[in-house]
Amino acid sequence: MPYPHELILTLVFAIAILGELALRFWLASRQARHVAKHSSAVPSAFAGSISLQAHQKAASYTLAKTRFGLLETAVGAAILLGWTLLGGLDALNRALVVMMGPGLSQQLALLTAFTLIGSLIHIPLELYHTFVIEQRFGFNRTSIGLWCQDQLKSVLLALIIGLPLAALVLWVMSITGPWWWLWAWGIWAGFNLLLLVIYPSFIAPLFNKFKPLEDETIKSRVNALMQRCGFSAKGLFVMDGSRRSAHANAYFTGFGASKRVVFYDTLLSRLTPDEVDAVLAHELGHFKRRHILKRIVSLFGLSLAGLAVLGWLSSHPWFYLGLGVTPNLQGPNDALALLLFILAGPVFGFFITPISAWLSRRHEYEADAYAAGQTNGNALASALVKLIEDNASTLTPDPVYVAFYYSHPPATERLARLSTA
Repeated sequence: MPYPHELILTLVFAIAILGELALRFWLASRQARHVAKHSSAVPSAFAGSISLQAHQKAASYTLAKTRFGLLETAVGAAILLGWTLLGGLDALNRALVVMMGPGLSQQLALLTAFTLIGSLIHIPLELYHTFVIEQRFGFNRTSIGLWCQDQLKSVLLALIIGLPLAALVLWVMSITGPWWWLWAWGIWAGFNLLLLVIYPSFIAPLFNKFKPLEDETIKSRVNALMQRCGFSAKGLFVMDGSRRSAHANAYFTGFGASKRVVFYDTLLSRLTPDEVDAVLAHELGHFKRRHILKRIVSLFGLSLAGLAVLGWLSSHPWFYLGLGVTPNLQGPNDALALLLFILAGPVFGFFITPISAWLSRRHEYEADAYAAGQTNGNALASALVKLIEDNASTLTPDPVYVAFYYSHPPATERLARLSTA
């Protein structure tokens, strides 16, 4: 006699969790051993630019983050099992149904309670990462007060933006029948496109201060570079990244006419004008090679496929039972379906991580090549070396770990490509 579908799903889900856990631990142990083994000497390609002290700091920082990652993995697996197979989500749903009765309000309360509980559970890990690991290696510059402000702002934004969006999605799910997933995807896609437009001007300034770039030398060089590349932006801004972290970066944000260029103040204080040009040209390369568009299309395509699968799964009781939840018999289960998909989806998606990582590394090589063609390739190489040192990025990652996780090529390979560009 064949096993009921719910038992098969439970078994597959449990195997997937254990498989992910085992694979993460194996990869992390490889990374830790490889980095520790090569920490006693600077790789020859960096012998003249990175000191042994900086190399060993990067190795120690990598090992600390890797060990912390193992803790996060174990805690995450326990939380996932707690919500699903051990009945946490089922208990929360039942309690809210008893208190409020079935309906839209109860479903919104379930989504809100799930989000708040999850955030509270992760607070100790976030505090440890920021105020222990980042503090130990000299990267943290935030205070407890500022950190708490950021958390409070994030919660308020989630309530102000997330609750109406969730209510709209749940309402659409309740009235559109079997094709609800297509309508829900349209709302999700539209919201993400809107977010790209409003984020630079309305959301990002709630967390950081943005000032127009005042350095006339860098400004004129950047404008000339963008003109050569056929790129326009709403403005050039400097962000007070040093208020929270010593890490440096630069990025484009926005969509359409709202695009803007943002430099961390930590980046401008470290790089020469030539190097700033080269880093910006790299980011421009992502746009010119349509990497951003390709990633958006890929994300939208995967989300459409995922919601289509959920549309089928959510119509079967075994989907809920197999993941540890008893579906409501007298009311809607739309919020339950969404939460179970949010919980279970990443477990199965983890195993295709190497594909997305490989594509991302390929895009980075293409952006580097574009930057070398538009600016000085040596300036990009020297900028990368400075950023590698300032961010304490290891020079000797494990190749298998790189192949599975790294969205950017290792420094040695990246500089070797630039030297032949």
